Amino acid sequence: MVALRPAPDDVWGWLDLVPDPEIPVISVVDLGIVRDVGWDGDTLVVALTPTYSGCPATAIISLEIEAALRARGVEDIRLETRIAPPWTTDWLSEKGRARLEEFGIAPPETAGGPKRCPRCGGADLERISQFGSTPCKAQWRCRDCLEPFDYFKCI
Repeated sequence: MVALRPAPDDVWGWLDLVPDPEIPVISVVDLGIVRDVGWDGDTLVVALTPTYSGCPATAIISLEIEAALRARGVEDIRLETRIAPPWTTDWLSEKGRARLEEFGIAPPETAGGPKRCPRCGGADLERISQFGSTPCKAQWRCRDCLEPFDYFKCI
């Protein structure tokens, strides 16, 4: 039996369907944690950079990636963790940033806070708490619509 050896572009497409477990509207590819995909002989190697060391979702993400690849016939898989360079929010794709905002999470901004409310678009904002539902988010409120929302912290 000959092992399935899909093109790296196909693998990237499959991984783009694997959702982040903490924010399922964004894929692990759009999150920017999939750093590289390639073949080492008959082994598919996928390099991952966690958003931060100790991220509780890292193990789940690895399991979901393996399951997605095995479901498409890839048997010999090696996941490598790359911690250098460290992940930053700059690695989020434009598609991922748009999906965050559509979902009601303000995407990260280099100025340290959201530009606008992801619900109404208002710009009169206040930070409620630096700590949100996950370590990568903070709680903000729009003074225009009075709705609270998550802000994906700039790292």
